[in-house]
Amino acid sequence: MKTFIKIVFGLLILFALIQFIPLDRTLKPIDNKLNFVEVNQTPQNITRILKTSCYDCHSNETVYPDYAYIAPISWSVNHHIKEGREHLNFSEWGNYNADLKKDMLENAVKTIQEKEMPLPGYIAYHPKANLSAAERKTLAVYFQQQLEHHASTK
Repeated sequence: MKTFIKIVFGLLILFALIQFIPLDRTLKPIDNKLNFVEVNQTPQNITRILKTSCYDCHSNETVYPDYAYIAPISWSVNHHIKEGREHLNFSEWGNYNADLKKDMLENAVKTIQEKEMPLPGYIAYHPKANLSAAERKTLAVYFQQQLEHHASTK
């Protein structure tokens, strides 16, 4: 029994110590001239869907929930956000070249249609982010229209 108590006590100390490992949660200032919804003059209904279901991981406008400050969960959350921004950052849209925009839009259509995004783990904690079939179709159609618009302006 003493060994069990020592193990539990050691794990509690370890859990307390890992809380002090710093994570970068710095949010860059938002430049509306670069932001996807501003650049593309995105309709209000699409903007609402994007802000509710996509922007936490795919923009510099992340709203960190309380659980995102508790290690080791915070490590996973931070990793997903960093990875999401690497694939597509709506806040940096105006900085992307035409080919990158095309690739990102194509990937967005694919991942939305195949229900790969938003991630199931994110939806579990953010049920409002779960896209209905109609919202998925609306976003896919909008991104497809953006693809066609970018192709015609090349």
